[in-house]
Amino acid sequence: MSVINDKNENRFVLNVDGNEVYVLYAESKNFLELYSTFTPPTHRGKGFAEKVVRSAFDYAIKKNLSVIPTCWYVKKFVDNNSEYQKIIKQ
Repeated sequence: MSVINDKNENRFVLNVDGNEVYVLYAESKNFLELYSTFTPPTHRGKGFAEKVVRSAFDYAIKKNLSVIPTCWYVKKFVDNNSEYQKIIKQ
């Protein structure tokens, strides 16, 4: 299972057993805003949302973008993964 950056829909998405887990984003020249995540109820608590959010952060690092975490889950992810705090837009 690999996360895909669906640029047409502005989301990082993971297909899990025919269901989509994703994080929605808005990208500008300097920033990547991560504003909503979705995991189907049957797939929650299994690390899928973390996988798509981690892919979004890795993309931001690769593109030298700061991240604006407006989604509650993304904020929680940053709190639990201090290595990504350095690219958060303050």
